[in-house]
Amino acid sequence: MNKTALKKYARLIARCGVNVKRGQEVMVVAELDQPEFVKYVVEECYRAGAKRVTVDWSHQVLDKLHVKYCSDEVLGSLDKWQIERWEHRAETLPCMIYLVSEDPDGLRGIDQKKYAKAMASRSKIIKPIRRKMENKYQWCIAAVPGKAWAKKVFPGVRTSAAVEMLWEAILRTSRVDGDPVAAWRNHNEALQKRCDYLNSLGIKELKYKASNGTDLRVGLLPEGLFMGGGEYALGSGIYFNPNIPTEEIFTSPRAGDADGIVYSSKPLSYAGELIDSFWLRFEGGRVVDVGAEKNEELLRELVKMDEGAARLGECALVPYSSPISESGLLFYNTLFDENAACHLALGFGFTNALRDYERYSEEQAHQLGINDSIIHEDFMIGTKDLSIKGVLTDGKEIEIFRDGEWAFKV
Repeated sequence: MNKTALKKYARLIARCGVNVKRGQEVMVVAELDQPEFVKYVVEECYRAGAKRVTVDWSHQVLDKLHVKYCSDEVLGSLDKWQIERWEHRAETLPCMIYLVSEDPDGLRGIDQKKYAKAMASRSKIIKPIRRKMENKYQWCIAAVPGKAWAKKVFPGVRTSAAVEMLWEAILRTSRVDGDPVAAWRNHNEALQKRCDYLNSLGIKELKYKASNGTDLRVGLLPEGLFMGGGEYALGSGIYFNPNIPTEEIFTSPRAGDADGIVYSSKPLSYAGELIDSFWLRFEGGRVVDVGAEKNEELLRELVKMDEGAARLGECALVPYSSPISESGLLFYNTLFDENAACHLALGFGFTNALRDYERYSEEQAHQLGINDSIIHEDFMIGTKDLSIKGVLTDGKEIEIFRDGEWAFKV
């Protein structure tokens, strides 16, 4: 891949993604797939004024070995130094850059019940620390190609060519051409205009319908906001982009207020495996039944992770003609596939999706109706004929999506 394009991408992540400011610390979390690109990101962070940049390397193959050989107790615990490291993060609030490149099938064959139990145990330890950090730091998830991931997206192509093709797809859908920082400024402005319009309507619920059988009603919060593109870190007021790429406008619905059935439109990559051709039925806001052609048992484990895992934490609106959808690719990666179609998420909701959210503690946000859980798993539901109507506080219905596209102009 052309080094100039990669350096533009690295600059985009540092300057527009986390938007590093002088004197800030940065932590980069990455797999071993693209060390040269990680070097570019580290350098761009320093050029932006970072005081210190730390790289936290991981390797999916080792994760699989840990699940296989560690006891339940060891796998679900954290050592003292690991807890202290989390506490340090809560105190210093470094910018967090996550470069994803994992093999979608990389954890196939692990003991999923053991893994889920361990993750739940670790989350109980980490959760109180994360609460101290919530909404206060800049973060960005972006992607780089891994060999196995590239071969999954482009089967039948030699590995080096598949990696090159995946690089091209990542850069194209991330708007890395011309001046990417300027392109993202314009993109954020366009998303904000749609958010402003939706927030002016007073929508109390969304109604989803599609020919595949989706027929779902989801209640929204009166204090809730539609958001999209960049956001501001609480306290510092620094504007950053959490996801590169992003095409979504989203909100967190009222926990426990959803009824009907919804069908997936793309596979869900979860715990290193793919759940495909699935559906979920909601009653009283909770998933009461599921079905899947592939990995149904894993889906059942997902919705039982904790009390909030069976409730919705996000409703996201993405036009069927989004750049990622028009690429014609199935990325087998939520960062991309969720931006190819409307989606929902099981698990925790976003406290900053409340109007004047800084006035509320996390506990108060949950009392208002933001869902709480240790998970947040997006799954795609957008189709070419998806219809979404908003029911306003006065009972009037307004079209939001028609045939998979925005039904209004801004």
